[in-house]
Amino acid sequence: MKVFGEKDAFSTSFEKADGANDCYNNKELTFPNTGTAGTYSVRLLQLKKRRKKEKETMGLPLPGNSKPFIQLWNRLRHKLQGKKYWARRLDEIHLLQQKRIWESPLLQAAKENDLRAIKKLISDGTCDVYQRGAVGETALHVAVLYDNMEAAQALMEAAPELVNERMTSELYEGQTALHIAAVNQNINLVKALLKKGANVSSPRATGLFFRRSAHNLIYFGEHVLSFAACMGSEEIVRLLIENGADIRAQDSLGNTILHILVLQPNKTFACQMYNLLLSYDKSDESLGTLDSIPNNEGLTPFKLAGVEGNTVMFQHLMQKRKHTLWTFGPVTSVLYDLTEIDSWGEDQSFLELVVSTKKREARQILDLTPVKELVSLKWNMYGHPYFCFLALFYVLYMICFTMCCVYRPLKARSENKTNDRDNTIYIQKMLQESYVTYEDELRLVGELITVIGAVVILILEIPDILRVGATKYFGQTILGGPFHVIIITYACMILVTMVMRLTSTTGEVVPMSFALVLGWCNVMYFARGFQMLGPFTIMIQKMIFGDLMRFCWLMAVVILGFSSAFYIIFQTENPTELGQFYSYPMSLFTTFELFLTIIDGPANYSVDLPFMYSVVYFAFAVIATLLMLNLLIAMMGDTHWRVAHERDELWRAQVVATTVMLERKLPRCLWPRSGICGREYGLGDRWYL
Repeated sequence: MKVFGEKDAFSTSFEKADGANDCYNNKELTFPNTGTAGTYSVRLLQLKKRRKKEKETMGLPLPGNSKPFIQLWNRLRHKLQGKKYWARRLDEIHLLQQKRIWESPLLQAAKENDLRAIKKLISDGTCDVYQRGAVGETALHVAVLYDNMEAAQALMEAAPELVNERMTSELYEGQTALHIAAVNQNINLVKALLKKGANVSSPRATGLFFRRSAHNLIYFGEHVLSFAACMGSEEIVRLLIENGADIRAQDSLGNTILHILVLQPNKTFACQMYNLLLSYDKSDESLGTLDSIPNNEGLTPFKLAGVEGNTVMFQHLMQKRKHTLWTFGPVTSVLYDLTEIDSWGEDQSFLELVVSTKKREARQILDLTPVKELVSLKWNMYGHPYFCFLALFYVLYMICFTMCCVYRPLKARSENKTNDRDNTIYIQKMLQESYVTYEDELRLVGELITVIGAVVILILEIPDILRVGATKYFGQTILGGPFHVIIITYACMILVTMVMRLTSTTGEVVPMSFALVLGWCNVMYFARGFQMLGPFTIMIQKMIFGDLMRFCWLMAVVILGFSSAFYIIFQTENPTELGQFYSYPMSLFTTFELFLTIIDGPANYSVDLPFMYSVVYFAFAVIATLLMLNLLIAMMGDTHWRVAHERDELWRAQVVATTVMLERKLPRCLWPRSGICGREYGLGDRWYL
């Protein structure tokens, strides 16, 4: 989501508005009975031109204030420091706002609810009633912010246009006085603003402060009604709706008020407000219900609750969807509506959304009714049998491919050796010589099966990549992301091997050996079909892409440093006596073997070793063997402990992901819809469980 526009909000310098403290005739005004005095300078400008200029400039980033390099540096600091930088800049802006309010008599009077001062300034015409503060706020915004009813009424009487004036700074852009009154839950101010003609539908608060991001503490949407709903003020919500507020309005992210309520931290009042808003939904059937409107990501409020892991809202919505058939004492028979839950025929499956989200709370929904029962029904009836059959079929397929590789066409080498180190006795046959005997034809059948299998793998994988997106498809551990990389790479290696065989190109052993390793490693993917083995595959993935990747960076630095030292130490020595470090590549490889304790320290006690070799080798042994290898073991142990505590959750998530995958790929005749059809029992076209 784009946070910054063309100008950086944090590099903004606020200038003192022309006429902010102006009064006519350069005179000093003393307000009776208030003790407030101020000196105001006059500029002979017309009031309307000054108002227009202030609206265009006040509170907005000024183009000449920051150089491009400074703006770039500020953005880089913001990304590196994150929330701390954002919070500090907010504090600075708000301090500047208070300073400008103190400097302006009208804004100061609005803040302190000084009615006499406001009337004096307005009646004398000494100050512009439309002047703005540091963040683009008018005097009415200030009065409403501090719940000053009298000051707000006086300002509205003097300048009714202020009612719908919006703040102009990039931080608070679009916010009106009605937004502020709704957030402060001041019903009297809301009524007063509505009485003066405040617009309840059009104004949208789109400033950086109101956008949904990791840096902001709140997200109330953009409309006045959503602000009031998020604060839980039922009286204000009813009042706004009665005055024409649109309950179906959507913000720039496509979120309705119901979506925004799902995202609120206070789950209890969000559920209550959800019910209240649905009671006002009187739309036609052609438009659909309020809770069926999707946002820009295609998520309804129900699906959003699953993605966010909002179990309270999910259970609340499920209670509204259930049908109680009968009750006998403590026993109750209930039908749950599976609309939006069942993945059968859904382009954006609720189950797939839940398992693909990064929030752990979302996986807890998989253990709630009726999701738990639906997944169990699908897995036991269709998922587990089909998955076991698929695993068996894949193992047989890999055995076929392995046999084709073992019996690949080779012939004895005919030419003489030109290098004593050359140990090759067999070479690859040409294409014309590869398929002559009966055994060759039998191998050809296996090779055709292998190639067809590789093509089928690509055909099945590519549509899912395009549908889900490469980042999400390959990056989600629960969805088997790394295994998708493995199987696609395997299929590509098979096709490369086929091309090299058809063109009689030497070196087919390279892609063939890669394909063998990748193909057999992919067998681990089918461990997710068994509760005992499934979480271990996730554990291996987390260790490889988490612990091992971080460790490899440290290992590379250590090996590079010590191998260079060993090479320099033995650079002047006779390589025939001790040649493990003679060339730089050999020094790197030997140091790598020493690091993994594959070999002992090379030494020839018949000759004198350099003194520095003993010193450097001692340091290397301590750092590599005693410290770093044990550090890796400790890191992996910590990963094992964390995954073991999530064992049941991970198993359920793997089952759901596998079930959805099979349901999407298998034809409908092999996977009928689960549940009870409501049409057969007079419950409409919905399905129940």
